[in-house]
Amino acid sequence: MLTGLLIVVAIIVVLVVLYNRLVSLRVRAENAWSDIDVQLKRRADLVPNLVSSVKGYAAHERATLDAVTQARTRALAAQSEGPATRAQAEAGLTTALRGLTVAVEAYSELQASGGFRDLQGQLATIEDAIQNSRRYYNAVVRDLNTAVSTIPSNLVAGPMGYRELEFFEAEAGERELPKVSF
Repeated sequence: MLTGLLIVVAIIVVLVVLYNRLVSLRVRAENAWSDIDVQLKRRADLVPNLVSSVKGYAAHERATLDAVTQARTRALAAQSEGPATRAQAEAGLTTALRGLTVAVEAYSELQASGGFRDLQGQLATIEDAIQNSRRYYNAVVRDLNTAVSTIPSNLVAGPMGYRELEFFEAEAGERELPKVSF
């Protein structure tokens, strides 16, 4: 009788520990996604300032500026989407911003402008923060997905409604150098 009771208590303790681990991983994943979201919003807020500072110097680079503006609009529209859709929209913005950076290299006056340098520095800082946030989010998602898929935690995860989450992955366009021609 006592042995049976100890086995039941041990099973309950194991289930509680597994459940609490899943909850902890889910909360960490939500927090990590929120960190990505904050950095992406910071970048989206910076883009109009960057575009307007470039407009005065590079008025004939209208196509590049329009591409950045359109990519920002698509990224903002994707804010309520999942990681895969959001990553695709943000990849477009990253590519457009790289194209803008390459285009402005031809304007020494613009590069010498303190305001533009500050905006460029802020953008570089934000890009680094996005990369770090993405890495952390993907690490937490990896841990959660592993827990959801492996025994014995999958015995708790399935009935409790835990499912694997999507990774926030870089799109192919983010890895390519932009092509700018004059």
